[in-house]
Amino acid sequence: QVQLVESGGGLVQAGGSLRLSCAASGSIFSINYMGWYRQAPGKQRELVAAIPSDGSTNYADSVKGRFTISRDNAKNTVYLQMNSLKPEDTAVYSCNALITVGPGRTQRYWGQGTQVTVSS
Repeated sequence: QVQLVESGGGLVQAGGSLRLSCAASGSIFSINYMGWYRQAPGKQRELVAAIPSDGSTNYADSVKGRFTISRDNAKNTVYLQMNSLKPEDTAVYSCNALITVGPGRTQRYWGQGTQVTVSS
């Protein structure tokens, strides 16, 4: 069984910073992809940032230059450093990972989500 556990959300004033972490644990053979998504009330879930196993990164246009995604493969952990936060960044942030758990068995997993609230 694989679990993704997020931490680091909270309440911050506009212009502030937060760092989210997501640690994967369980029967993991390899992690092919890790990413962060967010969903604000009344809106669809959107991709915020992603980092495949080759270390390349991609970001939503709305967060480019403000957010940085990184991963520690030894710890099976992905991070999202969020700077210059804006009220429109308020959402539930969820970690997503594509994990190989055995030969020919690759599955997508989600974390439970962590609330980020940015006050104006």
